[in-house]
Amino acid sequence: MMNKVYFARTPDYSLDTVYDSVKSILLYYGMDKMVSAEATILLKPNMLSRSVPDKAVTTHPAVVDAVMKALTEMGAKAENITIADSGGGPSNPALNAASYKTCGYTDVAVKYGAKVYTKYETVTVKTDGVMVKEFELLEPVVNSDIVINLAKFKTHVMTGMSAAVKNLFGCVPGLKKAEFHMRFPDKEPFSAMMVDLCQTVNPTLTIVDAVTGMEGDGPGSGNPVYLGMLVAGDNPYYTDLAVCNMMGFDPMHPPIMAQAINRGLVPDKLPQDCIRGDTDLYAKLENFALPHSYRIDFGDRVPRALRWATPTVEKFLAPKPKIKKAACIGCGKCHDICPGNAIKIVNKKAIIDYNKCIKCFCCHEMCPVKAIDVKRSIFFNI
Repeated sequence: MMNKVYFARTPDYSLDTVYDSVKSILLYYGMDKMVSAEATILLKPNMLSRSVPDKAVTTHPAVVDAVMKALTEMGAKAENITIADSGGGPSNPALNAASYKTCGYTDVAVKYGAKVYTKYETVTVKTDGVMVKEFELLEPVVNSDIVINLAKFKTHVMTGMSAAVKNLFGCVPGLKKAEFHMRFPDKEPFSAMMVDLCQTVNPTLTIVDAVTGMEGDGPGSGNPVYLGMLVAGDNPYYTDLAVCNMMGFDPMHPPIMAQAINRGLVPDKLPQDCIRGDTDLYAKLENFALPHSYRIDFGDRVPRALRWATPTVEKFLAPKPKIKKAACIGCGKCHDICPGNAIKIVNKKAIIDYNKCIKCFCCHEMCPVKAIDVKRSIFFNI
């Protein structure tokens, strides 16, 4: 790996503009030398939910289009390129097809003669992971020669941020993701699992769509924020460290980042000579809104003699999802996605049983009308 992070100024989502940026990225990382007519290629966008592009929830289809155009010009055959992802919630071919269509990926595939993967066929892969010794992954993730990870620059209420590594959770099919949330309900072991997954998938290249990103309570209910760039890297951890620094996190606070640093996969400080392309774009974003669930550890503010009790106190006071009853439409998507079966629909309104809630915020991610807030204890504002 080069371990370089490439920034490409991309003022808008017009195809010509995005294509120029994408082509410069692919050439920098030598993709023109990897691509051939025989190579099978997976494009893995962020398709969190069935969402139109301007909401900044998903990877914009113009990015997928530009990558497809550049790859075919470099000699790839469109019929050997597959767009594949698995969003949250129940999954079947019809639901998957509807998501690809709404997100704009079906039109891109039809334009070039490529494929969208609507099936649920999986391959079990053994790993030498710390937390997980095997993953059940979507078939094209395992059987493609080249995996291009097309992530989105977003905050995340559970993991702090979503970019290169977190995007790979969509390689796990449908409700299998809920099983991982139940196995690892706390964010640290869950994030350790995510690093195991990233090591297993080992994407060839990551391109993060940061033309318009998301701030606040992402990854599905935050606010779009214009950034005007693509961020790329052949090492997903270095790419994420750059995104982490731009968002304004301490690198040891997003738990996926901390896991990668602790395993020696990335330094805790990104060397300046790692930055390439439009290097002036690499800077901390002013007034960028972090998730409400992000906080300085409560234990840091407790007298030393009482710190033995802070893990229990923190768990009790941890941020939790809260239903806004006036906004809830009773669609049941939160019920369908909840790993702990903690949500039921009563009189067309969602109700959370906090005795069962594992605070994974999957309900918050998937709510189509932003009717679920992240409730943060006032004690963490002391």
